[in-house]
Amino acid sequence: MSPIRTTRPTGRHRKPRQARATQLLRGGVLSGVLGTIAVAAPAGTAQADEKPTEATGELPTVTTLSTVHLAGAAQAAEATERYISAADLDQAQTLAWVRAEKAAAKQKTEEEEARAAEERAARERAAEEAAAEARAAEEAAAEQRSEQAASRSTERTPLAASSGEAATAPSASAPAPAASGSGSGIVGFARSQVGSAYQLGATGPGAWDCSGLTGAAYASAGITLPRTSQEQSAMGTAIAVSDAQPGDLLYWGGRGSAYHVAIYVGNGRFVGAQNPSTGVVEQDLSYSPPTGAVRIG
Repeated sequence: MSPIRTTRPTGRHRKPRQARATQLLRGGVLSGVLGTIAVAAPAGTAQADEKPTEATGELPTVTTLSTVHLAGAAQAAEATERYISAADLDQAQTLAWVRAEKAAAKQKTEEEEARAAEERAARERAAEEAAAEARAAEEAAAEQRSEQAASRSTERTPLAASSGEAATAPSASAPAPAASGSGSGIVGFARSQVGSAYQLGATGPGAWDCSGLTGAAYASAGITLPRTSQEQSAMGTAIAVSDAQPGDLLYWGGRGSAYHVAIYVGNGRFVGAQNPSTGVVEQDLSYSPPTGAVRIG
């Protein structure tokens, strides 16, 4: 009988690549098979030495050898699967750790940015408050300087210019005169200006400073007052604030050196040109308690 020849196809055929897990699995199976053959071969040789096979013409059985080969292949495949599972688990744990690190870094950055924003806001608020206080102090100082300059430029009448004036001037120790009937006119004029703007050195009609408003209110009742708050506070008869009547003059600071004046309108309230922020307002005495009061006329 002539041997059977196998003809190889002439065309090229590229086998598709196998997955890595399949390669590992087949590698494990092959390793198990080869290992099993290597172990089984010496055992078969020893048995052959002990009991030589009789030449009966029958082929030796391979059932036992095949069973051993299959068991080894199964163990190799199982080991390969365990290896692949362990590798996948390690990769998943590494990925989870990387994600946790990124999340922690992001949270830390957000917390630091929030703290920095709060600190900036606190610094800005403190700066705004300090600037507001500085502006208020500067406005008060400017008003006082302006009134002092106006006082120096105004000619003052000597206290004892004539004996007639000395006789008619009220004594500081004399009792305060009763409130004149012109108080209602003074109060009416002052209240009619509530809401007008404040402007340093202004005497109306659309804007006022403190002494400009009080001078115009008294002028509406036919009483002439000096231009500045210092001079106005030195006029008339000094009275306690608790004894003030509508139309009396209130002052802040020392009498003769006051830095602010206003009109008492009754019921514990006054009208005054306060500052550029408020303009002319009517307020309770508790809003800004005056130092003293004078009755003029």
